[in-house]
Amino acid sequence: MPEKTGPRIKDITITPIAIVDPPLLNAAGLHAPYALRTIVELVTDDGISGISEIPGNRAIDAALHDSIDLLIGKDVFQLNEIRQVLIDQFGTDTAAERGETPWDQRKLVHIFSAIEVACMDIIGKVTGRPIVDLLGGKMRDRVPFAAYLFYKYEGAGGELGFGTDPAATGWAAARQASGLTPAELVAQAKAMCAAFGFQSIKLKGGVFEPQQEVDAMFALHEAFGPDVPLRLDPNAIWKLETGIKYGRQLEPILEYLEDPVRGQENMAQVRQVLTIPLATNMCTTSFGDIPNSIRLGAEDIILSDHHFWGGLRASMTLAGICETFGRGLSMHSNSHLGISLAAMVHLGAAIPHLTYALDTHYPWQSDEVITAGRFTFEEGAVLVPTEPGLGVELDRVALARLHQNYLNCGLTKRDDEVEMQKIQPGWTFQSVRW
Repeated sequence: MPEKTGPRIKDITITPIAIVDPPLLNAAGLHAPYALRTIVELVTDDGISGISEIPGNRAIDAALHDSIDLLIGKDVFQLNEIRQVLIDQFGTDTAAERGETPWDQRKLVHIFSAIEVACMDIIGKVTGRPIVDLLGGKMRDRVPFAAYLFYKYEGAGGELGFGTDPAATGWAAARQASGLTPAELVAQAKAMCAAFGFQSIKLKGGVFEPQQEVDAMFALHEAFGPDVPLRLDPNAIWKLETGIKYGRQLEPILEYLEDPVRGQENMAQVRQVLTIPLATNMCTTSFGDIPNSIRLGAEDIILSDHHFWGGLRASMTLAGICETFGRGLSMHSNSHLGISLAAMVHLGAAIPHLTYALDTHYPWQSDEVITAGRFTFEEGAVLVPTEPGLGVELDRVALARLHQNYLNCGLTKRDDEVEMQKIQPGWTFQSVRW
């Protein structure tokens, strides 16, 4: 019998966009008024479209353009072949290419995750099955997420700049208000949880000296009580002795402490002293990191991200490794729209042992690029789409508008240090600050 083949890639469109982003603070500086994303669309020879979304970066976009000729004509079902073609072209990523900032800067993992998700969107449409079924099927109907708090300056980003809408109420008002003190963070958390129903809370730390952030966590604990899990992420900016000192203070109230210190060796030393679980998306970030992680006992929980681990299927492999070695698993987030959120939900539904609610920046974003509009959260969770593929479709009018934002704003990559220097001249990113 002749070998069966699937739909083949005929066209690839790569569209950089810029979405409104508030002035959120982190260890690397300040979010720009716009966050960059890249939307990738594959169209097959029989007219089926598949889409994906990744963090925006001009260098990665250029590499995606360089991959077009390599991928035209490929069978969308042959993902192993597609991955090998990309490896042959770009090589494998190194740990150094990840960088020291809280976000990942590796090329191959971004490119392949973009192509894989779009291909799986097509495969789902061809087979009439949602992506979760292509990953082995649903383990849950709803995927839980956590409230993600940020220290921030006043303002909503984008065209509003640092201004506010005085008529805004509820979460819309909290999204624009400053949040620099423990009381302001508690108000932010209450508004976000009221609007989205989140059952657990995370604070992006690494912004102020540690005691201020520890005090904020205790304020949240007092406001929400012992039944609401709390997490703190200093983004690896603490020294070893700092991580141990403040980790001990936080032990009674935290669900887990994320990346208090930099590197697997330092994480392992903190882990030997503290009783609370340690999580990471900065010290164990690739399959090559795992053997040393297991040897050292560097963390208890790995925060995956299909954009950074090489796609959805690779993330399922990671889930199996975590189960084998007794590691918890959840997901890291970035400033994303509904295409990435849909992919996260399909993956989160398929993972057998999803031990913690996922991170999401989604409440901080106001734009959207899918036709159904923004996703709805019920009690902090998102229903798993049941339509074929991702279950979302591209809003081409919104895509054109957001692409024009990209052209107008002049940003080509994320650089929180430069943005911070606009507010605090001379400020520089330090990989270890306290």
